[in-house]
Amino acid sequence: MKIVEVKLPDHSYNVEIETGILNCTGQLVSSVWQQRKIALISDSNVAPLYQQQVADSLEAVGFTVHNYQFPAGEASKSLTVLADLTRDMAADGFNRDDGVVALGGGVTGDLAGFVAASYMRGISLIQIPTSLLAQVDSSVGGKTAVDLDTTKNIIGAFHQPDLVIIDPNTLQTLDRRDLVEGYGEIVKESALTDGQLWDLVKKIQSPEDIIENAEELSELSIQYKADVVMADEKEGGLRQVLNFGHTIGHAVEALADGDLRHGEAVSIGMVAISRVFEEKGLTQAGVTDKLIDRLDAVGLPLTSPLLDDDAVFDKIKNDKKNRNGHLNLIYLHQIGGPAIKSIPSDEIRDFLNIKTLQR
Repeated sequence: MKIVEVKLPDHSYNVEIETGILNCTGQLVSSVWQQRKIALISDSNVAPLYQQQVADSLEAVGFTVHNYQFPAGEASKSLTVLADLTRDMAADGFNRDDGVVALGGGVTGDLAGFVAASYMRGISLIQIPTSLLAQVDSSVGGKTAVDLDTTKNIIGAFHQPDLVIIDPNTLQTLDRRDLVEGYGEIVKESALTDGQLWDLVKKIQSPEDIIENAEELSELSIQYKADVVMADEKEGGLRQVLNFGHTIGHAVEALADGDLRHGEAVSIGMVAISRVFEEKGLTQAGVTDKLIDRLDAVGLPLTSPLLDDDAVFDKIKNDKKNRNGHLNLIYLHQIGGPAIKSIPSDEIRDFLNIKTLQR
């Protein structure tokens, strides 16, 4: 078993990674939680595959499990679904001594995580991510949220889990597109850190290679993210570098209205921002091509006609990372050299240069 330790001042936990570990869920959970009532929250795609298996494992060691399910998709990251889940848990008598287990992809982790963060002002949480995107990124770090209208993650809280359980076997049930979109976040983290993770990413030439190297990709990606989170838990400084590709990516994702997955949008965002900064001489020549090479190897999108939509700049200016009239843009000096440039919001359009984004 591979274990990554996330040690924070007020809350530490392990990320445990092993093929087949899902069968040991009850044993792992009982090592961090006393017997209690558990809200096992999953979506309509994942629940038929794994929810009963996990519930049986938890009940075998004495936990009382209530299975909850919501419709799969980003649209469920809403105040309406949040209220429905909260209402169901209240009707089933959950209290502050109970807990939530989030079983699923990034939407489930964000939504169920925020249920745990907000229910009775916060109850315990465990993350069991089943998608590549969630396994290598969103399940670690404590970010939980729901969307409001077309603004992603605008209502949320930092709420760290007590444990993260990762079974690469769950990737076998993902379709190709869902698998590959998660790889966008791996390329992002490898480009931020360089070293062993970047070396491994350079060897990935197909979606099949992702599956074959899933344990190591997860371990190295999570270790990097854990190091960043431990240095900056609440995104006051260093942790902002994890938003590389996200400012433009989130804007494009919102305009796509469900036609782009998150990792696909991040891929487009990384290429676009790198082109801008490389053209300005702030990013080392050739970095954009290196990113394109790694993203294109597994079929991730590199651009979008939505970059031609003038509304993309309105989305960027309204990004939740906008602070005091400035937006922090994350870019790379070179592979392994992330940097932050603060731009006044009213200058974003001129700085990014739409003609550069369109290429």
